Amino acid sequence: MKAGLLTAGLATLLFSGAMLSEAVKAEEVVFEFSGRLSGELQGYFEEGRFAGQNYQSNASLALEPELYWSFNDGTDSVVFTPFYRLDQQDEERSHGDIRELSWVHVGDDWEMRTGLRKVFWGVTEFNHLVDVINQTDGIEDRDGEEKLGQPMVNLSLVRDWGILDLFVLPGFRERTFAGTDGRLRSGLVVDTGRARYQSEAADQHIDTAIRWSQSFDLYDIGLYWFRGTNRDPRFETGVKNGVPVLIPVYEQMDQIGFDGQATIDNWLWKLELLWRDLPDSQYTAMQAGLEYTFYGISDSNTDLGVLAEFSWDERGRKADTIFQNDLFIGSRITLNDAASTEFLAGLGYDIDYSSRSLFVEASSRFGESLKLSLDVRLFDSGSPRDLMTHIDQDDRIQLTADYYF
Repeated sequence: MKAGLLTAGLATLLFSGAMLSEAVKAEEVVFEFSGRLSGELQGYFEEGRFAGQNYQSNASLALEPELYWSFNDGTDSVVFTPFYRLDQQDEERSHGDIRELSWVHVGDDWEMRTGLRKVFWGVTEFNHLVDVINQTDGIEDRDGEEKLGQPMVNLSLVRDWGILDLFVLPGFRERTFAGTDGRLRSGLVVDTGRARYQSEAADQHIDTAIRWSQSFDLYDIGLYWFRGTNRDPRFETGVKNGVPVLIPVYEQMDQIGFDGQATIDNWLWKLELLWRDLPDSQYTAMQAGLEYTFYGISDSNTDLGVLAEFSWDERGRKADTIFQNDLFIGSRITLNDAASTEFLAGLGYDIDYSSRSLFVEASSRFGESLKLSLDVRLFDSGSPRDLMTHIDQDDRIQLTADYYF
């Protein structure tokens, strides 16, 4: 973990130090300590395609404690959430991070959020197209849902015409990638130690973003403009110790994004759009879908949802993502029981390359402290030109036990 990360987090946390010191004089103070201890066991149906992947099982242990401090009658709060994982096979996956180290002050119609935080934007299920603030923690999982903490100062204004969020992001987080012994990677290992930047400020470039969101009866929409370092690197080839490697290059970009959801009876209609302006290209992309829910199946508490989504990228087969022309269908079952039991299954089909991917997720609680989760991922590449061909031997079943304290 870089020392600059902690420095940036502390600097932004103390952005309004005078107000914070005044707040500690308040009468009511609440301090809470909680967290999660997670054990993970992965089984692969066959050995991997590349050198270093000659194993079919992997175990890891993760710890994510959280310290919460509320004062000034609840108008001020500080949260500290560190994270560390120890992995059996991939030394790159044994890593630590500060997921959150932030101070939040709540006013009558505004909030100031300062420090290392995580922010999520988007409405779709299978591809989080417009989510841009935080960097992806690529060694935690390939689905892009795990994020690194981002240093920020975020002023949120609540008005009748909507919520306006202003972001100043001092400092950039590089994406994490699997090492030589890691699964779900490309044929060439990414040499993160030689990352390059378009900006002369490198990872100290100050990014900015502005987002407006509003709810209109049945509709929830958001619109934003982001200017700064692209979270998705492009890659150049290099050599390390005589072995070819990939070198990540982080360019500057402007991105305009839109996300909207309509709730009409049992239907959810979802749409995400983006326009991205890079030094050598511009393109648009879309993720659109719908979900229909059957409530109370057979007079029970069980709900059944049916989902369908479509991914489209203007660059087509030249896109650096597997979601360039893909169709997804899935189903969600929620038992609505005391154990919060849920099931989610989905199938993705690449129209350009005839590649397929299947996933199944299930989770349930046991008592107040234990949660068990099952995750199955299967890949079938239909063409050697498809990026999925790198992982078509990484079919995996994963069992996770989370203990909450």
